[in-house]
Amino acid sequence: MNASAGTKDWYAGRFTQFEEGLNGASQTPLHALRRRGFAAFAAQGFPTTAEEEWRFTSVAPLAATHFHPVLAYAASGFAEPDLRPWSLTGTGGIVLVFINGHFSSGLSSIPPGSPGVSVGSLGAALAHDPALALRYLSPERRGGDAFTSLNTAFLLDGAFVRVGDGVTLDAPVHILSLASSGDTPLLVQPRHLIIAGNGARLSVVETYGGKGPGLYLTNAVTEIFVGEGGAVEHDKLQMENLSSFHVGTTMVSLGGEASFTSNAINFGGAIVRNNVNALFEGERAECTLNGLSVATGMQHVDNHTVIDHAKAHCQSHELYKAVLDGSARGVFNGKIFVREDAQKTDAKQTNKTLLLSDEATIDTKPQLEIFADDVKCTHGATVGQLDEEQVFYLRARGIGQTEARDLLTFAFATDVINRVHVDALREKLDALLHARLRQGRVNMET
Repeated sequence: MNASAGTKDWYAGRFTQFEEGLNGASQTPLHALRRRGFAAFAAQGFPTTAEEEWRFTSVAPLAATHFHPVLAYAASGFAEPDLRPWSLTGTGGIVLVFINGHFSSGLSSIPPGSPGVSVGSLGAALAHDPALALRYLSPERRGGDAFTSLNTAFLLDGAFVRVGDGVTLDAPVHILSLASSGDTPLLVQPRHLIIAGNGARLSVVETYGGKGPGLYLTNAVTEIFVGEGGAVEHDKLQMENLSSFHVGTTMVSLGGEASFTSNAINFGGAIVRNNVNALFEGERAECTLNGLSVATGMQHVDNHTVIDHAKAHCQSHELYKAVLDGSARGVFNGKIFVREDAQKTDAKQTNKTLLLSDEATIDTKPQLEIFADDVKCTHGATVGQLDEEQVFYLRARGIGQTEARDLLTFAFATDVINRVHVDALREKLDALLHARLRQGRVNMET
């Protein structure tokens, strides 16, 4: 997979400018990591549909656009009232705000520190402890693709959350990433690092939004490490504007008897690619991946998951759903690997898609690769439209045609939403889903 000469030259020029502005910092181990990231990106280039992992998703519009990496913080006109559409009310927890990929201390809210808890800017954490980069961040980690390598090449900032052994955070940590682009297409690349110690408990909510209709590419990478006996719930809400592109990669490592739950919800973006990769590094751990995509118009949403059962006695549960209207296109590719030594694995994977129009399409590809012989593994996919008998049943009880369809659609989608344990986020998701269904009715009537 080779980038065009023009694409390579463009990002090579941006990387050279970036290096020249670092002065002495260009000799640090962190920048050596960046160089490896850029070398990997230059060798790989943006993927094409000739590759199996990208067969159903063309990123040609991304490769054809000269995005400008954001290399310094600028407020970009954001003020506290601008955060309200994405805020979570009543949680009382930590809020870390990032504008175009850079930490905004003035817009963030960090209550007085608790013993064993460190939160804030990854850039500041790396400056204080440079060894963090070598210990936790790597462009080669579990086969990172070209987008992960590009994120590493320009790695500057993101969220840093570390919870010590045995510590429980009662309120969620909210990571709010907002983008604002005018006439210049921006490349927004936050890098988030979340570390839960042995026996630690925490919830993290990632929200992605934007201000204005400008064109930009969010290329986000989140790395999560769950220590032995730890438990992390990671909820991600993507609701960026319909002119933007979003590529998000979440990489998770689970220690023995650890528990990890992911709820990935997508409403926005023109072209969206979500990668979730989970690796069992200890026995008797459990991983749950849930996802919901709601798309309309010409939106394209691609969900790729990989669960790597490298240790024995582990469980994984996966449920991804999509509601597609208009001419929207969805993609689901879920892989479960069961390694030779991963006996007593219990893995379940399900993908369900509801098509609300004749033009909406889905390409679904659930996969199992099993190299052990004492396992319980299932996978399956269903694609369909609303059951007209169920619609008739509701109409026979005095419910209108559109209301009946909305009720059934809402029930289909809330199966995933109800799995979110953060009350404020779950209420927001309910409201967003209702609003999207109302918008769909308006589009049909006009």
